[in-house]
Amino acid sequence: MYLAIILLLMLVLPAASVLADYAHTPEPALLMPLVGKWFVFWGVGIRLGLAGLRQFFQPRFTAAEIFGIAGDEALPLIRELGIANFSLGVVGVASLAAPSFVLPTAIAAAIFYGVAGFRHLARKAMNRNENIAMVSDLFAFVVLAAFILSVWTA
Repeated sequence: MYLAIILLLMLVLPAASVLADYAHTPEPALLMPLVGKWFVFWGVGIRLGLAGLRQFFQPRFTAAEIFGIAGDEALPLIRELGIANFSLGVVGVASLAAPSFVLPTAIAAAIFYGVAGFRHLARKAMNRNENIAMVSDLFAFVVLAAFILSVWTA
């Protein structure tokens, strides 16, 4: 289920949204802004919003299923991570109504996803869910970094 949700939010829904939006205005110069718009909405807004809610209300999933932590010591920290994820998710969702939010949200999320992905990569023993988290975090970092660079070099 975790893999299906990640694939949906990080690949299928952003790609479908970009293609649908691009079909209305097939201008090559508009492709990266559409990638930024829809990836920030789905990959940051919805994914981190949902992850944040789950981390706040069910911190044990992140502790046990992602990081392999059995005790309760990490649960308060995971709840705080949940609040941060939810906050960034809210701004990502709001970016559809306020397009000026897209670039700042992409920058913050690229930093978050990049650091999280490389931290996962540095761990020696990872379970299946942490591998999924690592790959999706690094993928998000690359997509967001490409969008940011396209804006800054335009």
